[in-house]
Amino acid sequence: MRFSTRTLLLQVGAVALAVVLAAGAHLWLAYERLWTEAEQNALTLGRAVASDPVLRRTTAQIAAGAGTPPPAELASGPVMAAAESARASTGALFVVVTDEEGLRLAHPDPARLGERVSTPPDVALSGREETTRNTGTLGPSVGAKVPVYAPAGAPQGEGSVVGEVSVGYARSGVAEGLGADAIAVGTTAVLALAAGVVASLALRRRLARLTLGLEPEDIGTLVQDQEAVLRGIDEGVVGVGRDGRVTVANDAARRFLGVDLTGERWDSASVPAELRELTAGDVPAEADGGTGRQLVVGERVLVASARRVVHAREELGWVVMLRDRTELRGLTRQLDAVGALSEALRAQRHEFSNQVHTVAGLLDLGEVAEARSVLGRLGATGPLSFPLEQAELLGDPSLQAFLGAKGIEASERGVVLRLGAETLVRNPVAAAQDVTTVLGNLVDNAVSAAVAGSPDPGGERWVEVELLDDGPTLHVVVADSGDGLRGIEPEQLFERGFTTALPAAEQPGGHGLGLHLSRQLARRHGGDVWVISPGRPGGPGAVFGARVVGLTDEEKADRDSRLGRAGPRGRTGNG
Repeated sequence: MRFSTRTLLLQVGAVALAVVLAAGAHLWLAYERLWTEAEQNALTLGRAVASDPVLRRTTAQIAAGAGTPPPAELASGPVMAAAESARASTGALFVVVTDEEGLRLAHPDPARLGERVSTPPDVALSGREETTRNTGTLGPSVGAKVPVYAPAGAPQGEGSVVGEVSVGYARSGVAEGLGADAIAVGTTAVLALAAGVVASLALRRRLARLTLGLEPEDIGTLVQDQEAVLRGIDEGVVGVGRDGRVTVANDAARRFLGVDLTGERWDSASVPAELRELTAGDVPAEADGGTGRQLVVGERVLVASARRVVHAREELGWVVMLRDRTELRGLTRQLDAVGALSEALRAQRHEFSNQVHTVAGLLDLGEVAEARSVLGRLGATGPLSFPLEQAELLGDPSLQAFLGAKGIEASERGVVLRLGAETLVRNPVAAAQDVTTVLGNLVDNAVSAAVAGSPDPGGERWVEVELLDDGPTLHVVVADSGDGLRGIEPEQLFERGFTTALPAAEQPGGHGLGLHLSRQLARRHGGDVWVISPGRPGGPGAVFGARVVGLTDEEKADRDSRLGRAGPRGRTGNG
């Protein structure tokens, strides 16, 4: 049996029990009330009969006589007449009058006149009134007994007890009065029970809707599974309820965002506005077509996406996923650099192999002088040449390798990558991932602009990079031979979502997301990225500047210098 069914039955049973108890208590109270009213009516009637002057005088006379008159005389006497008149007018079961010895002077059944009453009259004959519930010769009854006092002038003396009046109402008559109350109570009980059942059904439906039709066991298992999943994944998960409040945020989300959002309103949460905008859409789709939106939060580069949660056509809220791409971006750039260098080495190895085969062929032909000339050229230039000239000006091996790889990529696109005359980096880079992100985006945009733009007067397409460290600050300038921004506002380039990766004739070079991210990373380190010069059509192209603080490690450089382990130098074109 389902839990909801058990709960419904329990609620209905509880309501039914409460209704039965309430109805029983009401009927009992009504029963007692009716009996009390009957007793009071009997007591009132008994007092009225006992106070009748004729009855008092006649009873006193009989009590003073030598014996009780015969039944025939009593049946026609004034005492019998007074008693029967009272009984007939009130509907009482009986009105009985006795003398001081308890012998009947009046009774509904004349045959019982002169006999002793069936119930003890002692209390009334002692001068006290009482109410009774007993069974006499006429059946079960509820009634009262009242003493009869002698009138003035009586032989016994005024106020002496000379008999008693016993009045009774049939219990069946009292029960008939209870029937009307029972019908009302029963109707009320049925209506109350029906209302309880309806309320229980409504509560069951509401609970089913709130719990999505899940049983408590299912909910318990779901909570355990949710905890295991939320704590067992590296991605950050933020759940936003339909009321706009954050209902869950796992450890990864708190670590990424640096704050516990549980219980806060999502539209005013202390997170970047770009993250809150993910849930502003009207369609249940993942942001950015499912690839996520990149943003910088604190020291991390995150990819965020959001999905609307719908169950049984009912919207439950949003789930925001956060993936940390800080280390992945750095590793990706390093891998790209290694791949580019590997490709260059493969091509150069192939070229050197061709040269060796040329020398071997010349020797086979006896062209010793020509073979010697080829070997001389190889000895002068070296078998392998580094793709970036003056790389020794960069005191950090990672910068040498990175810009060397970029030089190879640029060369494959017909662009020369060179270092500017003011380039000098003396200290190792402390945060190579952030430097390569900022520098790589600027270089990629410049190469794209050079390819899309016009060559210089010498027919060359080039990108020039200048890097200079000043204490812990690294200054970067990137220029190209392209056609400049061509009317694009400089600040527009740094807006999220803006991209110049359109047809070259319209918007040359660049990726808005990369520039936006580069500026965020630079500003995170106390620096900035900006446009120094927008360039002009026909060249030279735009000039970008960047300044990042705290990305060079002077202490490491000093330590390496003292230990005689200065960083490796790049190779020049002469090898």
